[in-house]
Amino acid sequence: MTRSTVKKKSIDRTDVPCPIVATYFCRKGGSPQTFVRRRRTPSSWLSIEIALASLVCSSIALSSQQPALPATPAPQLMAQAALPPSPPQAPNAQPAPIPAGTELTLPDAERMAIQHNPNVTIAHLLQLAQAQVVREARSAELPTAVGNLTAVDAHDNSRITAGALNNPIVYPRAAGGLTVGQLITDFGRTHNLIKSAQSNTRAQIENERATVQDITLAVDQAFYQVLTAQSVLRVAEQTIAARRATGEQIGALTQSKLRSTLDQSLADVQVSQAQLLVLDAQNALASAMAGLNAILGSESDTQYDLVDPTPASPQAAPANVEDLVQLAFRSRPDLAALQDRSLAAKQFSSAEHDLMRPTLSALAVAGGTPVRADQIASSWYGAAGANLSIPIFNGFAWSARAKEADLRAAAAQEQVRNLRNTVARDVRAAVLNAQIAFQRIGVTEKLLNQSNSALELAQARYRVGLAGIVDLTQSQLAQTEAEIGVANARYAYQTALAAVRYQTGQ
Repeated sequence: MTRSTVKKKSIDRTDVPCPIVATYFCRKGGSPQTFVRRRRTPSSWLSIEIALASLVCSSIALSSQQPALPATPAPQLMAQAALPPSPPQAPNAQPAPIPAGTELTLPDAERMAIQHNPNVTIAHLLQLAQAQVVREARSAELPTAVGNLTAVDAHDNSRITAGALNNPIVYPRAAGGLTVGQLITDFGRTHNLIKSAQSNTRAQIENERATVQDITLAVDQAFYQVLTAQSVLRVAEQTIAARRATGEQIGALTQSKLRSTLDQSLADVQVSQAQLLVLDAQNALASAMAGLNAILGSESDTQYDLVDPTPASPQAAPANVEDLVQLAFRSRPDLAALQDRSLAAKQFSSAEHDLMRPTLSALAVAGGTPVRADQIASSWYGAAGANLSIPIFNGFAWSARAKEADLRAAAAQEQVRNLRNTVARDVRAAVLNAQIAFQRIGVTEKLLNQSNSALELAQARYRVGLAGIVDLTQSQLAQTEAEIGVANARYAYQTALAAVRYQTGQ
């Protein structure tokens, strides 16, 4: 300080006590300094002699008086999140621990669904019903036997004179007999009907297998959805714990007049947002668990302790798409079922064309007439013969049926071709989704590491006053979103792999 910085009028020679001690603080982080002003000596008329008495360095800086903010919570998203949700927490209560449930692995869940899901049972019953259609078609090749018991009382010398071209006489009688019929040949119609029914039965078997694969995929999706919801709930509970600790520290700083009430308000907002995140995560977990129970065929709300099958370092997604497309053409049960349906339609078309061919059959009858009119001399009867039925004209009904069957067979063939195109598209899309999902794992993990570093830096800058509360809250929000993104990416990749297995018929 120079002499010129001291104004003469500000100093009274008689009123200035000696010494006068003036103390002021330097910038943040500096040390308090003390200056001493003394009465000017009689030998000096216009000057003030200012002596620097002492420079005292404070051993405690202002920033050291602030309580430290909590450290960045370590990411624990890779841990198995297999516990059911805790009930909604009070605003100032700590989250209650999640109770453990029945342990359930992914293979066990798939087996339970196949055993108890009603869709699988329906598909199996339809397959058994279709198997009976084969027996129905084959029955035309087997003999038929019919027993008859007849008792007639007729007016003497009466004949049936209406309803027919002849007028046969009716005799009173009581008799019993047996009629046996056998198809000799219908020139291929029955054979084609049997083959068509067999093809439909094979198609129904493939439909049952396709239903099993549908349920398996649904179980995998529901299983990983529950794991995702549990991981998000873990992150939410860690977030609310960390933000409450931060809010308490900022509250202490606010009470010490080291931080403004704005910081305290924004910290309280962050805690409330974390509470909403916990509630949303609990709701999502409850919905996901209910969906899993429905797929498993259970009407109860069973809480399962899921065993996470996700490896720490998952393998990369398949790259050779065309090989997987060809595998799908060979293995997809729905495609095989449609091909069998198309074959059945062709065989039925052949059977409809066979309607125009003759039918040769044999018939035999035998019986006895213990009670009879006098005109019936013999007490028993018997006869055998053959009949050749030749279709001539029936109003073009059979030709129309044959044409209809041809058109339906052609439509079934086009449906097969359409499904093959759809299968190829779905396989390529599933593989691409899996590849992108695998890349998202690396990107989200990198983002999580960056957000952790950013949060640590924001906390350090906030401690020394170089950053505001907005920077700190934004860093906390970014870290929470990154942790949730890692969990979603890991389980989304496993779900994408399950979709690839489904699309390829595995």
